[in-house]
Amino acid sequence: MSGLTARPGEFRPLSLGSLSVWPPVVLAPMAGVTNYAFRSLCREFGAGLYVSEMITARGYVRANAFTRLLASGHPGERPRSVQLYGTDPTDVGEAARALADDGVEHLDMNFGCPVPKVTRAGGGSAIPLRPRLMARLVRAAVEGAGGVPVTVKVRKGIDDRLLTFRDAGRVAEGEGAAAIGLHARTAAQLYSGEADWEAIAELKAAVRIPVLGNGDVWECWDALRMLRTTGCDAVIVGRGCLGRPWLFAELAAVFDGRPPPPPPRLGAVAAVMREHAERLIALFGARAGILQMRKWGTWYLTGFRGSAAARGALSRIDTLDEMLAILARFDADEIARPSVPRARRSDDSHRQRIVHLPDGWLAARDDDAAPEGEEPPEAALGGG
Repeated sequence: MSGLTARPGEFRPLSLGSLSVWPPVVLAPMAGVTNYAFRSLCREFGAGLYVSEMITARGYVRANAFTRLLASGHPGERPRSVQLYGTDPTDVGEAARALADDGVEHLDMNFGCPVPKVTRAGGGSAIPLRPRLMARLVRAAVEGAGGVPVTVKVRKGIDDRLLTFRDAGRVAEGEGAAAIGLHARTAAQLYSGEADWEAIAELKAAVRIPVLGNGDVWECWDALRMLRTTGCDAVIVGRGCLGRPWLFAELAAVFDGRPPPPPPRLGAVAAVMREHAERLIALFGARAGILQMRKWGTWYLTGFRGSAAARGALSRIDTLDEMLAILARFDADEIARPSVPRARRSDDSHRQRIVHLPDGWLAARDDDAAPEGEEPPEAALGGG
């Protein structure tokens, strides 16, 4: 695989205004995943741009304690990056200004979330259906953030009949966004099937601002292949890094022209799991932290012999010691099967969900008014 590493000068750092990111790799914001505990682990394996899980503009403006915790800065976290969700330009502008004043160095706006509670309220993937509203939101964020670069994240559209990424690209560029990220699936697809990398190439050809490609980056080689085939400026890594923060070490290596390090043995994986759990406990407290760790057992141990039997026990742990006792049953020298990263992909390539939108949303696509009703809290938000 050494021939697949980057050639000297083949790729450039991702330029986002005052920020220069090398390698051109971005950790995708994922609800309940990319809190500081996981971001800090990923950052220790390799450089890149590590974006927080999504926070609501309204929650931040109203000083909601949980929102402020998710957005908080930590020592050594540079550049500090936060993803912002909002449907009201006033809230978005105020939150962007406050985050910039608090030292945030990059803001990303989510216009791709496909979760029904979000789209039904006129947020996430529903917003690009109304380009004038999207323009108001991007403009408010850019103006509020001052010199802090603002990027946007979108999907291809609602479904194959309602594609919005071209209009979204024009809006992002016109309103001063520093870049646009495209998850190359529709909201109706959710995470099923294959990502449409041709759409990433099309968007790259249509706009002058940097384009960040998202979808099906499971291994370091996928990142190189995406940049080479689409011409995009950076890759966004999502599900491929779940339980695999060392993927960022592999990415750093291949972008620097070096072969990636070998996969870790189970003993090293267990050590990472312990560190992850301890950081979750430090962030959220003993009880909440270990509850958050429950879901990570499946991601970390997939591909190891005997992991299926251990998953149920790991999903019920109440203490760190319980987790460590389960891990002690495994062979510390075992290496996971190499095909594991792609196993997380959905096999249902034809799955199409119904995307819920507010009543009358499609009948007034030129409307720029903020949707009525209460925005969902962070707990109801998903990724893009």
